[in-house]
Amino acid sequence: MSELPTLGLRHVALYVKDPQVSKEFYCRVLKMQLEWEPDPDNVYLTSQGLDNLALHSDSQKVTFLSEPDAPRVLPRLDHIGYILPTMGDVDRWYEWVQSQGAKILREIKTHRDGARSFYFSDPDGVIIQMLYHPPISERASAK
Repeated sequence: MSELPTLGLRHVALYVKDPQVSKEFYCRVLKMQLEWEPDPDNVYLTSQGLDNLALHSDSQKVTFLSEPDAPRVLPRLDHIGYILPTMGDVDRWYEWVQSQGAKILREIKTHRDGARSFYFSDPDGVIIQMLYHPPISERASAK
């Protein structure tokens, strides 16, 4: 099999109740920047141009996943994660997220594999994990 390289998972699209509320949350709490906003129902954010988070109004009808007249079913998502460069960054992010009034779902934990993380939620209840994961964090920080 020939090699099929990727640059990793760098794009997530979420349906949200209010894209403007979510835009404010992700820009304020996670320090993302506005990349493109074609209209109030569709917002695209980035972290220094390294990724892309699309926020779409959940009032929009999905047609690319189903027949146009089929009932709309929103996809199920467990959580999204942000990889952090160092273990200490987890603690710094925890303090910041807490100071912003975001709902903490799981406190900081160091896992058996050496990873360290915590979980919180956005205004729509999307679960976000801030994660130091040695194999990814160390490799990304070395570049």
